[in-house]
Amino acid sequence: MSEATSGSVAHWPTEIRYRRDEKVLEVDFDDGMNCRLPAELMRVESPSAEVQGHGPAQKRLVTGRRHVGIMKIEPVGNYAVRVHFDDLHDTGIFSWAYLRELAEKQEQLWTDYLAALDQQGLSRDP
Repeated sequence: MSEATSGSVAHWPTEIRYRRDEKVLEVDFDDGMNCRLPAELMRVESPSAEVQGHGPAQKRLVTGRRHVGIMKIEPVGNYAVRVHFDDLHDTGIFSWAYLRELAEKQEQLWTDYLAALDQQGLSRDP
């Protein structure tokens, strides 16, 4: 089902900026929403099969990425960006819809991530 037939509205980024010193990706959307996505959150929530698996039950908990940064951001068609992280992960393609989802769910995703680390006795530190 396309977004047009599902009733949802797609929001496109109008500008994407990487703040290297803060390790934060800033995204401005066409509806006026602005967000700041930490590189660490983007890395641990990468849409790649390496992280997400092939379904929710296969999602992998990524640890030790407290200091991860972004080396390069490249466009993929007119619908996404490929993010090259400095830990050499570069297989995740972040669609506009996924960037928006990360922005909207950022607080809950971060809370869930920290809880999962704690539950398994793991750390954000390398």
